Amino acid sequence: MKMTNYRLQTEMENIKADKQEWFKNYIRQVLESNKPYYAKADYIGLSIQEIQNKIDYLSEDIKEMTALKKSLTTAKATALEATASVLAEYGIDRLDGTSISSITITPQKTKLIDTFKVTDADALIKLGYYTVVVDEEAVKAAMITIEGMDEIDKFVEVGVVSKEVPAKIKVNARKSSSNNQATELLNLVDSQAA
Repeated sequence: MKMTNYRLQTEMENIKADKQEWFKNYIRQVLESNKPYYAKADYIGLSIQEIQNKIDYLSEDIKEMTALKKSLTTAKATALEATASVLAEYGIDRLDGTSISSITITPQKTKLIDTFKVTDADALIKLGYYTVVVDEEAVKAAMITIEGMDEIDKFVEVGVVSKEVPAKIKVNARKSSSNNQATELLNLVDSQAA
């Protein structure tokens, strides 16, 4: 992972949805600069790609840390049980320390856990223990036909909701990710845009 950020990348990482004007002004400065168009495109695109790289890196770290946490939790539980077993072998029920107060053995106990399993679903249904849910996908599929529409139309409302999706840019990466010329251009634009 790259250790230094381009200024545009830093601006993107700190942008707030309700305070975009500063960021828009910086984009305007980049576009109005006397740099070649391809340097401007690389500067914007590579800054966004760097943010995506950080997201991917963090996602992978989260997966690894979750697996590590699960492994450590299991290891701790196993170590607690094994240590208690060995202490019990030696007849020790309490061990005092200087950095910690003490280690004590909790007695073995039986824990009751409720279980539930249906053995005769048909009998329970006949007794009235069931729910009926409308299959919305089947209704939508039936409404495509004229017969289905005539039959179902009076029981449903069909409408169209318009939702505005703001324009976004898409960064189209080159096949080769190690583009030294692009990095040099970014550094040039970044240093002169500041």
